[in-house]
Amino acid sequence: MKVELTPIDAPSIKSRPVYAPLEPRPGKLHVIVADDAGADAVNDMLTKATNRSEILAGAHVMYCPGPTGTDGTAKLEALGAAQFFRAPTIPALLPRLVRVLLDAHMGTQFYLAGSESLIGQAEREIMNTGFPFASIQKEQRGSTLRRVQCVHCKGITENVATDPFRCSHCGLSLFVRDHYSRRMAAFQGVNIDAEDPGLVPESVVRFK
Repeated sequence: MKVELTPIDAPSIKSRPVYAPLEPRPGKLHVIVADDAGADAVNDMLTKATNRSEILAGAHVMYCPGPTGTDGTAKLEALGAAQFFRAPTIPALLPRLVRVLLDAHMGTQFYLAGSESLIGQAEREIMNTGFPFASIQKEQRGSTLRRVQCVHCKGITENVATDPFRCSHCGLSLFVRDHYSRRMAAFQGVNIDAEDPGLVPESVVRFK
């Protein structure tokens, strides 16, 4: 069976996340979650805000460095937000977000920026609390490395750069689909040589 890999810029399926530049919105609480070059997206959003001081006075900013080592901590800390928290990794950041969500009320504005892995996991936590989808803005900036779930063993591999790639849990060679699960905050990986074992195309770097 010949497997054709879809170019990264090809039209994708409906579950593929859609991103747009962050836009300043009115609100009493502004929850800003970012990693990687998402710091630049946040700065760009605030630059065009006519209510910049109002947003910062009600902002809780959470940030962690990106998967490629990009660290915009200094840029965001210098904004002077009401609260700023730096975490070393996404797993270390998420518990802080969950605690902030406990005190958030309807009307809270959410700004997610940076890697798809961070955006997807933060969005999942927000949606789990019942906030409307319309209150969440998402802008992908910087790394395009993917968080992928193997549909066979259900294991998740972080920071996938190549397609196909070897599952870090079960070892199967997986084709990275554009199908995205909001529940898992991950793209789906499917065994690429199920019908012809060993017939695996050469891996190509598709995500950086």
